[in-house]
Amino acid sequence: MDELDRMSVEEFKNTEKFPYSILLDDVRSLNNVGSVFRTSDAFRVSTLYLGGITGTPPHRDITKTALGADESVNWEHVPDSIEFCKILKRKGVKIIAVEQADTSVKLPDFQPEEGQYYLFIFGNEVFGVNDKIIELADECLEIPQYGTKHSLNIAVTVGIVCWDFVHKRFASKP
Repeated sequence: MDELDRMSVEEFKNTEKFPYSILLDDVRSLNNVGSVFRTSDAFRVSTLYLGGITGTPPHRDITKTALGADESVNWEHVPDSIEFCKILKRKGVKIIAVEQADTSVKLPDFQPEEGQYYLFIFGNEVFGVNDKIIELADECLEIPQYGTKHSLNIAVTVGIVCWDFVHKRFASKP
């Protein structure tokens, strides 16, 4: 830890987070959930919301891939993701569904607004983001892809979106 100049779990918990959260809605794979915990730690997500059937700690499969991030990242279980998104939207949070849709904005074209708080929603590995969430989202984001497959593993997708958001908004901050 010292050689890598990493903060302790306690220091991380007391460090200011970036103004965005993640909602995993009905994500089945506990290994994916654990990976998203690690990404949430790496990119200082304010809160990781685990919606619907998404597994929650403590669970050995989450812990195995989270490598301790399930202890450092602030998280909550949200039983009803649709109602939760409606509440946050009324509070002025920008709701962003990460999904391929007719009106999706390509990730390179997405420009986060200064002073705006965001919720990025990632859906089920097979069915994607719930259509009702897409309807109430302020916009959909899509990662351009150039191969024969037109989907990425959810943990990879979360990593790309988080890096992009933090890079665009806070690249000059430590």
